[in-house]
Amino acid sequence: MNRFLDESALSLNPKLSVHIVGIGGAGMRAIALVLSSMGHSVTGSDLKSSSGLDRLTASGIKVAIGHDVSNVGQVDFVTRSTAVSDSNVEIDKARKQGIPIVSRAEILSAITRIKPTISVAGTHGKTTTSSMLAVLLAEANLNPSFIIGGEVNEIGCGALWKADSNLFVVEADESDGTFLTLDSDYGIITNVEPDHLGHYGSEDRLRDAFDSYLDNIKIKAFLSYDDEGLRKAIQNPKVITYGVNANADYVISNYEGFRFGSKFSLDGPKGNLGEFSVATPGIYNVQNASAALAFADYMKADMESLRAGLAQFGGVARRFHYRGERNGISFIDDYAHLPTEVASVLQAAKEGNWGRIICVFQPHRYTRTRDLWKEFSNSFHHADVVYVTDVYSAGEPPIPGISGRLIVDAIRSSTPDKQAAFFEHRVDLVEHIRSELTQGDLCLSLGAGDITTLPNELMLEG
Repeated sequence: MNRFLDESALSLNPKLSVHIVGIGGAGMRAIALVLSSMGHSVTGSDLKSSSGLDRLTASGIKVAIGHDVSNVGQVDFVTRSTAVSDSNVEIDKARKQGIPIVSRAEILSAITRIKPTISVAGTHGKTTTSSMLAVLLAEANLNPSFIIGGEVNEIGCGALWKADSNLFVVEADESDGTFLTLDSDYGIITNVEPDHLGHYGSEDRLRDAFDSYLDNIKIKAFLSYDDEGLRKAIQNPKVITYGVNANADYVISNYEGFRFGSKFSLDGPKGNLGEFSVATPGIYNVQNASAALAFADYMKADMESLRAGLAQFGGVARRFHYRGERNGISFIDDYAHLPTEVASVLQAAKEGNWGRIICVFQPHRYTRTRDLWKEFSNSFHHADVVYVTDVYSAGEPPIPGISGRLIVDAIRSSTPDKQAAFFEHRVDLVEHIRSELTQGDLCLSLGAGDITTLPNELMLEG
C-alpha cells in the first residue's frame, strides 16, 4: 500500500509528486495550481497549448504539449481529466508501471478534508455562485481558498490556496458524481433540473444524487426556495433558504434589471439587510448573489464589506460576457446550454432594451441534445431571431438523427411565427448573420462549445 493511500482515502499531508494528463482544462488547471501551492511537485500534459497553460508554467509547473510516455516520470500518482480515456498512452504507461491512477474526485475530496469546506452544487449557476462567494468572503476578510470551474474576473484564475485560510470554497460537479465524494461542512444547491442523464440513467436517479449530496453536508445547506426541484428538500432542518418567494429565509425584493447590471433588496432572518447591486443582469444572477450573501451572513461577515464586494464583482468568463460593438451592433457571449439557462439569459438580455435580440445557439453534446431537445421549445421566447448550429460534440460520437435541427423544430412547433433557422455549416451561418444584423441589434451567442469564437468572427471585416 502506498504511503499516501490507505484503504479508504487519499492523503495529501505528505509532499507528493503528481502528473496530470489533460492539465489544460479549467478543472484540472485549478487542481494543479492548488496542489502546487500546497508544495506538491506537479507536472502535466495536454494536446495543445493555451493561454491557461501559461499561468501553470509561470507557477513553476512543467507542462508538456502532446501526450507521450516520456512525460510520465517517477511520480507518486497520476490523475487525469474526464476527457482522457483509458487508452491514453500516458495512462497506459502509469498502469503498466504500477503507478496509482487517482481520479479528480478523489483529489478534490482529499483537499476538502484539509479545511472547513463550503461546496456549491446545482445543474446551473454553481460557477457564478461559487465565484461570487469567493470574492465576497475575501472582501469581508474571511480569507478563503477556492477551486472554481471558471475564471473569476477579479482574480484572473479559478483557484487559490492559502495555507493560513480556514475556509475552502469548491464548485461541486454533479456531472460524474464528484460532488458525492466531497467532505462538505456547508453546501449550496442553486437548482436541480434534468442533465447528465447519460451518467445517471434517469431524472429520478439524478435527483436521488442531489438528495445524497444534501445528506452528506454536515452543518448547514443553503437552497433556492424558487426552484421547483428543491421544494421537498427545503423541509430538511439543516436547510436555510433564499429566493424571491416570500417564505424563504432570505427574501429578494425590489428587483430591477438593466443592460449591464441589476439591483435588489434582501431581507434576512433578522431583518432587512439593505439594497445591493451587481454588475451582471438577470434575476438568476440575483438569486446566485443571494445564496452567497446568505452564507456570508450566516458566517457573520460584515454586511457593508459584502455590499461593496458584490457591487465590484465583475463576473465569470463566458457568463453574459460583453465582447464588443461594431457598427452599432453589440455582441454578448454566454455559456448557457440547458433549457432553463437559455431562457434566463434571454430574459436578462430583454431587460437591456436592445433593438432586436439575434440569438445564436450551439447545442452541446449529442446525448444532451437527444435527451433535452423538446425542453428547448419555449426557451427562446425573448429572442427576436434564433439561429441554431449543429451539435458541438465535446468528444462524443454522433447519434443518428440527432442535430440542431431538432431544436429548431421544437421552437417552430411551440411558436410557429418565431423566425428560427438551422445552419449546419459555420461559414453559411456567419455569412447569413452578417446580412441580418442591423444597428441597435444585440447578437447573443449561447453554448458551451466553440460558439464563443463567433463574436470575433462577426466583428471582423466581412
